[in-house]
Amino acid sequence: MNEDLNVLKGIGLTMYEAQAYITLTSLISSNAAEIAEKSGIPRSKIYDVLKGLNEKNFIEIEDGRPHTYNVRSPVDVLNREKERLNSEIEDSITRLTNIYENGMSQAQAPIWRIYGVEKIINQEVEIIKRAKTSVNMRIGFLFEGEGEALIKAFKNRRNLNVNILASPTCYINNEEVDIINLFKENNITIHKADIPFVKVLISDSKEMMHTYTKFSEDKRNVIPETAIGIWNKYEDVARNYDERFINQLNKIKNKQKSKGFKMNP
Repeated sequence: MNEDLNVLKGIGLTMYEAQAYITLTSLISSNAAEIAEKSGIPRSKIYDVLKGLNEKNFIEIEDGRPHTYNVRSPVDVLNREKERLNSEIEDSITRLTNIYENGMSQAQAPIWRIYGVEKIINQEVEIIKRAKTSVNMRIGFLFEGEGEALIKAFKNRRNLNVNILASPTCYINNEEVDIINLFKENNITIHKADIPFVKVLISDSKEMMHTYTKFSEDKRNVIPETAIGIWNKYEDVARNYDERFINQLNKIKNKQKSKGFKMNP
């Protein structure tokens, strides 16, 4: 009951309107006096409450003495409201993102330090969401849950050209993680490469994120509390790193083709 009240309030109903609608879903059709009694809404308020629900298209009013109030199907009503909210949210995302990106472009020093694994992963995902054409990554290690978060973000952006160069494995909580297979199993382009203990994400040759962390003495396990991300929006710097990435990627591809040719003369 409380969960349903919160949902209905969240989509724009008052507390009394939410109570009345929930009550009427069990009564299906009733008069104001019974709805007030069953819902606990004061009789002095019930007519205004039902009028509000009718105006919001949650119920229908049938003329008579007294009026009969008929509930509209929750499936129809809530699906309609969900579509309306989704549309409004998408519009807000577009407007606020434009404002955000304009503000970012006017910042005097577009370099920020980000501390904490969760914030770093969230920023990586946001960069992927903003990307328009391409995302290139060099992965020397992964944090716990990061691989799954990146894969989900990439799957939501199927239109992007994604290339990843990665170390074969890393260690999380003393367990070896096969980075290459993790991404390959999810149909994301990845190539094995000699990558140091660092991570770089480059978006559209315009925006990039460097991530660093300390490792245990045996250089196996990430020490997450030492993680720091450097988010950089200097386009010249991002473009330079992206060109170096493409050069390295092309060398790896050419080497793979050469080996394939030798194996199949």
